[in-house]
Amino acid sequence: MKIAIVYDSGYGHTAKQAAAVAEGVARVEGAEAVLLPVAENEAPWETLEASDAIIFGSPTYNGAISSRLKKFMEDSTKPAYVEQRWRNKIAAGFTNSGAMHGDKLNSLMTMMLFAAQSAMIWVGLDVFPGKSSAELNRVGGWLGAMAQSNDESPELSPIRSDLDTAAHLGQRVAEVTRQYVG
Repeated sequence: MKIAIVYDSGYGHTAKQAAAVAEGVARVEGAEAVLLPVAENEAPWETLEASDAIIFGSPTYNGAISSRLKKFMEDSTKPAYVEQRWRNKIAAGFTNSGAMHGDKLNSLMTMMLFAAQSAMIWVGLDVFPGKSSAELNRVGGWLGAMAQSNDESPELSPIRSDLDTAAHLGQRVAEVTRQYVG
């Protein structure tokens, strides 16, 4: 079972979150995570078509996804969208911003709408919001994993509970995907 993690990261914080998602995927027997940063190369459309699930990730800039993830979405029109090559694949998303809220919900909604238009099946979080900074889902997202990073090195931020939330999302997606492909 292959799960692609398509993400952008401007300063390394969202890449750290993507790695945590991949760690969560790896917790599920038979699941393999493939990290696909959109900034490095042209999208590997064949890898994405062969994947059983695709998890999208982006920093939230000015209340929206990054321009590079948006370009990836636009570029998918011919190789994936028109022929619905991702139809019935599992999808999910994660995002990160400097502010605690930072309009991250809009980024997740953009990813979810893109997945819906691609005939994908969206998986959100199944964790009630935590009441402290040490608990899962401390930012309070339901559509996907949200993280907050201070303006500091990715070695320091996002904090462990945000990374654990991302890992939980990866594991959940792998478990749900197994139900569909298994």
